[in-house]
Amino acid sequence: MSDLNRALLDIQNIRRQVAASTEFRGYGPLTLSSTAVLALLAGVAQSQWLTEPAAHPQMYVALWLGTALVCAALIGTQMMTRANRLHSGMADAMIRLAVAQFLPAAIAGTVLPFVLLRVSRDVFWMLPGLWQVIFSLGVFASCRGLPKKMLLAGAWFLLTGMACLALGDSRALAPVAMAVPFAGGMAMVAMVHQLSAKEGGDA
Repeated sequence: MSDLNRALLDIQNIRRQVAASTEFRGYGPLTLSSTAVLALLAGVAQSQWLTEPAAHPQMYVALWLGTALVCAALIGTQMMTRANRLHSGMADAMIRLAVAQFLPAAIAGTVLPFVLLRVSRDVFWMLPGLWQVIFSLGVFASCRGLPKKMLLAGAWFLLTGMACLALGDSRALAPVAMAVPFAGGMAMVAMVHQLSAKEGGDA
């Protein structure tokens, strides 16, 4: 390895270390708040047009997974522009790190409903609770590069997920069981980022 290649590799390692130790400010509070509103709207849509989700599990999955994908697209789009503005030269490294931290939870949450749809409908009611538990694990995994108060949001999703599972039957598929936990949790996430942005002077 030439001295130049070794120097470039050292620079890349330093950039990765700096990115890992720097608070990621790529998540916009306004966009995060909009995902809370979308969760509430999805809950309203379910209450109006999907009154028996246990009898139509595919429609339930399509509604909530579709909502999640729209939310992810909104967050991802703003994350790219906001990170490039606030983190400049380190933006790419920090975006990759943020995605890598949450990606396992995102993949698990996407695959899970298709697994449950293939097994007995007797266990499908567990989906909302499992979704929330998985999301909480993604939040906890991301906390290394986020404000410390984000642990509260992770705890919120974990507790609401366990509460859904504790219901033990199809009551866990009620609109409120998804809309309230995710709307409340994403509002909390947005608030934490807003407070952090004010403290960092980048609101």
